[in-house]
Amino acid sequence: MPLSLCRATAALAVLASLVTQAPLSAQNASPLVTKKFGDLGEGPYRSLVIRNAMVIPGHGGPPAGPYDIRVEGNMITEMVPFDPVTAERAGARPRMTGDRVIDATGKFVMPGMIDLHTHIRTLPQEIEYVYYLKLAMGVTTMVNAADRGYADAMREAKRSAANEMIAPRMYPLVSYGAGTSFTRLQLDDPALAPQVVKAMAANGNRVISMDPLGWSLELVTAIAKAAKANAMITSFHLQPANTAVTQAVRAACAGVTMIEHHYGYAESALDHNTQDFPRDYAYGNENDRFREAGRVWTYTNKDRLLGAVVDSLLRCGVTMLPTRVVYEANRDVLRATSLPWTEKYTHQALWNWNLPNPAFHGAYHYDWTSDDEYNWTAAYRTWGDLIYEFNRRGGRVAFGTDDNYIWATPGFSSVRELQLGRETGMNTLEVLKSATYNSAQTLGEPTLGFVRPGYKADLLIVDGNPAANLKFLYSFGDLTLDKSGAMYRTKGIVHTIKDGVVLENANLMREVERMVQASRSLAPAADPVRDPFKVSGPPGAPGKR
Repeated sequence: MPLSLCRATAALAVLASLVTQAPLSAQNASPLVTKKFGDLGEGPYRSLVIRNAMVIPGHGGPPAGPYDIRVEGNMITEMVPFDPVTAERAGARPRMTGDRVIDATGKFVMPGMIDLHTHIRTLPQEIEYVYYLKLAMGVTTMVNAADRGYADAMREAKRSAANEMIAPRMYPLVSYGAGTSFTRLQLDDPALAPQVVKAMAANGNRVISMDPLGWSLELVTAIAKAAKANAMITSFHLQPANTAVTQAVRAACAGVTMIEHHYGYAESALDHNTQDFPRDYAYGNENDRFREAGRVWTYTNKDRLLGAVVDSLLRCGVTMLPTRVVYEANRDVLRATSLPWTEKYTHQALWNWNLPNPAFHGAYHYDWTSDDEYNWTAAYRTWGDLIYEFNRRGGRVAFGTDDNYIWATPGFSSVRELQLGRETGMNTLEVLKSATYNSAQTLGEPTLGFVRPGYKADLLIVDGNPAANLKFLYSFGDLTLDKSGAMYRTKGIVHTIKDGVVLENANLMREVERMVQASRSLAPAADPVRDPFKVSGPPGAPGKR
């Protein structure tokens, strides 16, 4: 089957059964160079074979196989099934061989995950810290905010695309007008939106952040239209300061590609035109802001939310990008600050940024009461019902974490986000689809998010079946039973393959641990979160530094 037909929309109707396809002999015009990244990874290869793997395709279908999978360069070129029925019909066949062969017996292959909203933060947190954690727990593509500046974000994306370093694919999330010379007043003019967006596209941008623009629905509409005309997408965090003008339904019907987080939905179903802010509310006070962002879900009109609002969101074709993990601390801050991987894998700079401090974004857990946690627990229930209903009726739910903020450690939060998707009532295959196929479609990348010949070799080789237990995707795997009933711990994602480069995930996690332990010199003299629980004793004792 030609590659062009693999990409065609008409072929998508028959993707439920994976088929063998001849190698794509002319896929790379330039000579392929296999690079070695120390003991962290190697590739791409002229011929990489993954042998005897069960396959979760990514489009919502169940595991199938086992398959032998051939990768040439950065493309999947052949899949030969060895399930009992196919093997009996085909008779004895020689197994594939190549420049490198990975025995995946007992393991599962699925597409790499696509995180459509994440952060890399700044120094003193090493940028590799985020890259390695993301890759080790399954994210091969990310839409990352340009936290270190526009030029740096674009440069890092190009380096990753050229496989000059170990990092996920990157599509930097940049503000409307970033990288152009338009003035503030020009950017506020809807008539100039086609020119601004065209200039951004010429710079290589793909994703436009619309966060502060909800004050003008006319401007939002003009940008969304121009983005589509230039094969770009728009991502919208509907700020509470502007939801009186642009809430979720209005943003969706203005043509926005995806709505991030939870904002704007409850506000679309209020019995009044505006949110019921307290008289002493100040939007710039994040303790106020996040407190009321949870409380608004407790007085929205739930029948209208799950009825008319869902109707409108479906009709207007928007994608939901929930990022539930980054707000989970709001419903149980003690859980968020005492997760088992914190000591070994949470960078001290990230911990410091999370400590309650009005000066840092997302560090608002001071005076955070039991009422606040109750309101956010209630919010998660209603928000989850909305996601479930939207998905059930055919809406597209995609995957993002917004991690590296609010006690959400990169990588670990990717897996937790899947679990929180399952919590809404979506089944596990739907959740995996949201992180792979749905996110690829949202991003406009037709050769990502699916395990099939003609698609990019962004793959995960997992010890255990993620469709049975999402926790198998954690770097530390999960406890399970072998065939004799003995308990053991799985090994997580053994290899992440990004663009044909095979990574050694255990070694990535070793490097993360090294960075984290070196970062402990940044620990503050007083830590209001940890101090009550430190164990007294000699240096080196648990809890002592």
